Amino acid sequence: MSTTPTTEAPPTSGADQEAVRKAISSTSRPPRAGALSAALTFAWRGMLKVKHVPEQLLDVTITPVMFVLMFTYLFGGAIAGSTGEYLNYILPGILVMSVLFTTVYSGIALNTDLTKGVVDRFRSLPIWRPAPLLGSLLGDSVRYLIAGTVIVLLGVVLGFRPDAGVGGVLAALALVVFFAFGLSWVFTTIGLLLRTPNAVMNAGFMGIFPLTFLSNVFVDPATLPAPLEAFVKVNPISILATASRGLMGGTASVGDIGTVLATAVALTAIFAPLTTRLYRKG
Repeated sequence: MSTTPTTEAPPTSGADQEAVRKAISSTSRPPRAGALSAALTFAWRGMLKVKHVPEQLLDVTITPVMFVLMFTYLFGGAIAGSTGEYLNYILPGILVMSVLFTTVYSGIALNTDLTKGVVDRFRSLPIWRPAPLLGSLLGDSVRYLIAGTVIVLLGVVLGFRPDAGVGGVLAALALVVFFAFGLSWVFTTIGLLLRTPNAVMNAGFMGIFPLTFLSNVFVDPATLPAPLEAFVKVNPISILATASRGLMGGTASVGDIGTVLATAVALTAIFAPLTTRLYRKG
């Protein structure tokens, strides 16, 4: 029985080893990445994931289009008397719904990294600890902008003409994205608490679906029973939809906008530290 002879690597000479040591010792250590640069690097990582797997954009492109077309042309005549009138009412609401639904995927993505061991690698890096979390959410904000832009462009094609013009639309989109950033911290917390991405997705949509449909996204709350109307009026998603309609129509209330901003800040203040703590504990 013959065996294949193995060839040993030639031993490294003392002179070569000394040259390596000299090269290492004479080179200054690269500066440690700052908190902002580390967070932006992880945000870029999130966008590169979309580049290599463009199917991830289906939920922020195809799904919003389906919602706008389906609700406008199936229910517009019955609810508002005409599809044109209903489009003016529902489009800001669909903008809110589509962007907020996308926030669930922030928790799913974090849980996927956790279950695959990627998070363990991040924890070993000499970087600001919350950088992967903050960077991931900054990258997700680009997805929110894409979802909102798709909704607005489709509305314009279908005949939506906001009274406040482009400025009102941009203000409404910025408000929705800001609120979504605060809400996404809730789902990152869930992503660290649950065991599988499917569990995160189920828990996320079980929470976001009732709040969205029990709001003024689709119908005027004045048409609802009194107890349900009272709940809809204090629902943060209803207040966000009302503020978005006001910004697009030039009739925005300072109180509504302030409530939305305060709610987003409160969500971030509560769940960002909680997410960071769970992330550090591992």
